Amino acid sequence: MTITTSFATNRRAILAGSAAAVLAGALPGTAFARAETDKRLVFLIQRGAADGLGTLAPTGDPAFAALRGAFAEDFATGARAGDFFTLHSALAQTAQLYTAGEALFVHAAASPYRERSHFDGQNILETGGHAAYLLRDGWLNRFLSLLPSTQAKAIALSPTVPMVLRGGRDVASFAPSALPGVSDDLVARVSAMYDRDPQLHGLWSQAVETRQATSGMAENNNGKNGQNGAAVGQLAAKMLVGDGARIAVIETLGWDTHAAQRTRLALNLRGLDALLAALKAGLGPVWQETLVVIATEFGRTVALNGTGGTDHGTGALAWLVGGAVRGGRVLADWPGLKPANLLDGRDLKPTIAIDNLIAGALAEHFGLDPVRVARTVFPEGLAGGPISGLVRA
Repeated sequence: MTITTSFATNRRAILAGSAAAVLAGALPGTAFARAETDKRLVFLIQRGAADGLGTLAPTGDPAFAALRGAFAEDFATGARAGDFFTLHSALAQTAQLYTAGEALFVHAAASPYRERSHFDGQNILETGGHAAYLLRDGWLNRFLSLLPSTQAKAIALSPTVPMVLRGGRDVASFAPSALPGVSDDLVARVSAMYDRDPQLHGLWSQAVETRQATSGMAENNNGKNGQNGAAVGQLAAKMLVGDGARIAVIETLGWDTHAAQRTRLALNLRGLDALLAALKAGLGPVWQETLVVIATEFGRTVALNGTGGTDHGTGALAWLVGGAVRGGRVLADWPGLKPANLLDGRDLKPTIAIDNLIAGALAEHFGLDPVRVARTVFPEGLAGGPISGLVRA
């Protein structure tokens, strides 16, 4: 059954330089990034295998309610996404984005991975390879090579640079520091010391700007399971406005819901909902130039397990959000939930390749040749080519 648009099943660092490292140590949690472009890109990873069926439910599928039992009740008051799908009730602000045409959901999506290891699945999602650990750099780092050097500035809101951003291009990272904060007096003294240094003055000035931009935010950015989603969204916006970074990666945790999923998933979705709303509010007019790609390593089983959760599955849900998105749609070549239609008799069968989705969205958003983007970002090749029509012209 084809919903809205049909696609055939297919295949889809650290701070630069020793001087930057020294300065980062002087200002805990500080990163350097500057770019000159109106386009913004955010890649948000749902680590742990988020349940797509529990996020955007196929309430129009006759088999859904029986398979999901009490979980189906969470969609009784959720916003409808067309005639077939319904958003989880925790996604109230995301529903507003969908109504405004700023959210697009891609269901039954997957990377080429067909096993159920978090480590392998995340590695393939982030490197863009056909198998785990074949590629040593991330697809987003490779994508930076297609942008002018003044625009290819990326930052990870993470203690370490995630795999998707690792590679030959320099990137930055920001995370709350466990060390005591430095005093304004010390910052002023160091600024005076570097004032006439032609090499370090510029770097230090950028570090101070980042410190000021994130003042008061770091202590609110250490929550798990979506509890501080709004703070993370505000922080990301601060990093992306003005002369900050133009590309950001956000990691969210807690999506591995083997037990007590109903409560845990609702909490996570509420946090993600708040994150996106805060990101939009913080970016202001820049939101219209922003593309947010949300993906997870794989989905979860269709049926519930005996502990009120779901186990590792295959087909998942990918999101495109932002003012640049041609949203208000769900893209799905829906495989159905009858036993005969499930992968291995247990999983949602994937019918859309996440890699094709990412390649198409990147090319359209940045106005690049989709073939060149696909070859650079996914060098082992795509079957079917990049998906088009995802981003506003």
